[in-house]
Amino acid sequence: MDEMTSSSPTVSQRDQWMVESQVFQIYQLFATIPPNAQSLMLELQRDKHIEFLTKGLRHLGPNFSVLDANRPWLCYWIIHSIALLGESIDDELQDNTVEFLNRCKDPNGGFAGGPGQMPHLATTYAAVNTLITLGGDKSLASINRDKLYGFLRRMKQPNGGFRMHVEGEIDVRACYTAISVASVLNILDEELTQNVGDYILSCQTYEGGIAGEPGSEAHGGYTFCGLAAMILIGEVNRLDLPRLVEWTVFRQGKECGFQGRTNKLVDGCYSFWQGGAVALLQRLYSIINKQMAEVSNISGIPEEKVCLHGTSSDAASHLWHEGMSESCSADFKNIGYNFINDWRAKDPLFHSIALQQYILLCAQEQDGGLRDKPGKRRDHYHTCYCLSGLSLCQYSWSKHPDSPPLPKAVLGPYSNLLEPIHPLYNVVLERYREAHEFFVGGS
Repeated sequence: MDEMTSSSPTVSQRDQWMVESQVFQIYQLFATIPPNAQSLMLELQRDKHIEFLTKGLRHLGPNFSVLDANRPWLCYWIIHSIALLGESIDDELQDNTVEFLNRCKDPNGGFAGGPGQMPHLATTYAAVNTLITLGGDKSLASINRDKLYGFLRRMKQPNGGFRMHVEGEIDVRACYTAISVASVLNILDEELTQNVGDYILSCQTYEGGIAGEPGSEAHGGYTFCGLAAMILIGEVNRLDLPRLVEWTVFRQGKECGFQGRTNKLVDGCYSFWQGGAVALLQRLYSIINKQMAEVSNISGIPEEKVCLHGTSSDAASHLWHEGMSESCSADFKNIGYNFINDWRAKDPLFHSIALQQYILLCAQEQDGGLRDKPGKRRDHYHTCYCLSGLSLCQYSWSKHPDSPPLPKAVLGPYSNLLEPIHPLYNVVLERYREAHEFFVGGS
């Protein structure tokens, strides 16, 4: 009886087999159809996606009432997705969005999930990213940086973490949203960054990934948040980066997409959360190599044997310069700006074409919108993060973000090419640069 019980598949195993079966049926169909039909399957349905997104921005049905406290997130997911597709919303919709987000402001700083609600770090991040994505003086000037800074200070905790809201949870997500907002608005200082590195470091697990809080399981979303925050405060060299690389890249499974945790199902949204973490790690070769060399010196492995592919010490040394030095300079103004313009190693650390295949064939709905996995319904959240991950894939071989990718880097027709994003903030690069000039260059 015990032997029979032990050989029975678990619920997780059955779910995994079902997902594999659904994904592989799609891949098998793709492999057996004529080339012209394959091209159609790989085409990004831009017009359908724009239609789905714009409709959601204008009106959502009563089923969305459960997201009443997430309305700035809906604005961000939709408007960022439209920007990734190279489009923008009309002037009336833009004005309405700015006006709505103004009504989400708390008088004492921060943005709430809706008018009259409690200010929250997550919806503050979503609102700020939305306003940056909309762009223009009216949108950017609507952000009250002084009051927002006060809100961030009130959320800061002695242990280095941040609370999501008054008496709310303390976790790595709160650290990232606070640090990201402060960085992009040019209000990041030593008061906000004090002990943040200690808190995030305490969340790196034995696996190598980063958990939401100390003692929890490594998770793709928290790993991106922790890694990005550590870069923005100039302390990323404190993390065990070789183990972080190993954990992250092994989350890309046989379905070609990423899972969020060990032994969990593939999910389209991790195309960004895990893919974004890998894109950040791709720019940290010099530190990763240094940490690996230190380990090799202890274990007796020759140093040249541990150097990551595609990296020379001279080229890698260019990665850390003004604003991102290993001495953790207190000048945080240009860390995000310099990071995107740094030399990048030639080879991505994950299979970018395979991930594009999962997004286009398994996550994309032909009628518009993207989803978690086959069998799930489309939604604005997964549309946002699938498209963000697709953009990262397309530019993963480019040495500079302004260099158009080679056709071989873009799966399907070259018309699939999306706008490049800034991987630390997940906003379209052009909009980030406008905001950087507005907040750092003269406002």
